[in-house]
Amino acid sequence: MRRPGTGSGKGGIIAAMRLATRLGRIVLDALLPPLCLACGEPVGDPGGLCPPCWDGMRFLGPPFCACCGAPFETPAPDGALCGACMAEPPPFRRARAVFDYDEAGRGLILRFKHADRTDAAPGLARWMGRAGAELLAEADLLVPVPMHRLRLFQRTYNQAAMLARELSRLSGVAFAPEALSRGRATPSQGRMGRVERIKNVRGAFAPGRNGDLVRGRAVLLIDDVLTTGATVSECARALRKAGAASVDVLTVARVGR
Repeated sequence: MRRPGTGSGKGGIIAAMRLATRLGRIVLDALLPPLCLACGEPVGDPGGLCPPCWDGMRFLGPPFCACCGAPFETPAPDGALCGACMAEPPPFRRARAVFDYDEAGRGLILRFKHADRTDAAPGLARWMGRAGAELLAEADLLVPVPMHRLRLFQRTYNQAAMLARELSRLSGVAFAPEALSRGRATPSQGRMGRVERIKNVRGAFAPGRNGDLVRGRAVLLIDDVLTTGATVSECARALRKAGAASVDVLTVARVGR
């Protein structure tokens, strides 16, 4: 006769797997303690920040433009638009970001993007899930901003695709990495102004191998940083041309105006 509480069958297997996962985590943390995403100091949980780095981050929240998500300096009513969006509405519906691309935010992004800190993706995706909860609730597909094959060969990974994959795992929204393609290699935009960026990416994006997936769907476009909006705007135009019902944008950081 089975003793009460010992468990058997499927329930016992699940309990054993959970115990093994916890023990594995303890061993792994002892050998390789989790490190702060920003400075590399040990922290309590993977994908987190140490207290000084947390205090140095400028996380974004209301009040902000209902369209592009640019923060307002003073209180504003819900649904208020910034002057730029009123003068020239962007081709996407809404854009949201986790934190400001200031000195602290820039360092974290650059380590993730250029220093092979791919371990940052799960933590960044969790923050994106909170900042973009409203967008995720309405999304049918997560589409990353694509990287040209030559750039992908040089870098070995597309940071936007990594974020979208993690967000899909956390939210359950379908991940469509090949819905959009980058047809030509564009020069780095790091030192370009808004007008130069618009010219640089014009016509660079088109429906990808699985472009038909976006037809009639609410698409959430994923990238690491929103700077002038030139790249995500061009991607949104390509997605709308392919039949997307709507396009929203979610990034880790955004450059302040």
